[in-house]
Amino acid sequence: MRRAVSFLTPFGGPADPAPSALAWFPAVGALIGLAVGGIWWAARRGWAPPAAAAVAVIADAALTGLLHLDGFADAADGLLPPLPRARRLEVMADPRLGAFGAAGLAIVLLARFGAFASMAPSPLAVAGLWSGSRTAMAVTARTVPYARPAGLASAFLPQAPARRAGPAVLGLAGALLALALAFAGRGALGVAAVGAEAAGAAAVVFLAWRRLGGFTGDVLGAAAVAGETAGLLTLALR
Repeated sequence: MRRAVSFLTPFGGPADPAPSALAWFPAVGALIGLAVGGIWWAARRGWAPPAAAAVAVIADAALTGLLHLDGFADAADGLLPPLPRARRLEVMADPRLGAFGAAGLAIVLLARFGAFASMAPSPLAVAGLWSGSRTAMAVTARTVPYARPAGLASAFLPQAPARRAGPAVLGLAGALLALALAFAGRGALGVAAVGAEAAGAAAVVFLAWRRLGGFTGDVLGAAAVAGETAGLLTLALR
């Protein structure tokens, strides 16, 4: 579990990524989401909805060390403009922020802020969505080819022949946890939000598969952010 915490948050101390860490992604995601949701709920006790929403967005960025938002921006720079495949990977490895990344980051942050500001706090629903996003990351890492010869996320690839039941069991367990938490928080709307999240994350992974031939660490972060944002916007439906 410590490896998953170390990869997904700034906490847990130094630890090299390993395939075994993926099994803990749904649980660690749920804990991060519960913390974000709890901070959001507490902020609403003393601040107006827009200020509390800003606190929730900031809390998420802090608890994830900006890792997934950075991945989203890099993925937007690499996946969205018309570029050759090799150039896309080069752009995603460049630490500089481009126009597509800046615009994409602004859009998702605005959408997340608006969603948080438009509804009553529900820590359990946020925990469900954050668990679902990390489940999507783990299943992608287990099932989709890696697009680079080497990189940080390559440490999650199994060294032995793939265990066929692994991704299915991981995906089912993560999905059940996400659905249970989201349903406990927002009922049927929470379940719909997890479905929207899965669609958003899958769209990012599919785009990366088509344009890169697989996933990268940035794609994992982008899938998580896109999925969570779609889920939050669904939760905010009236």
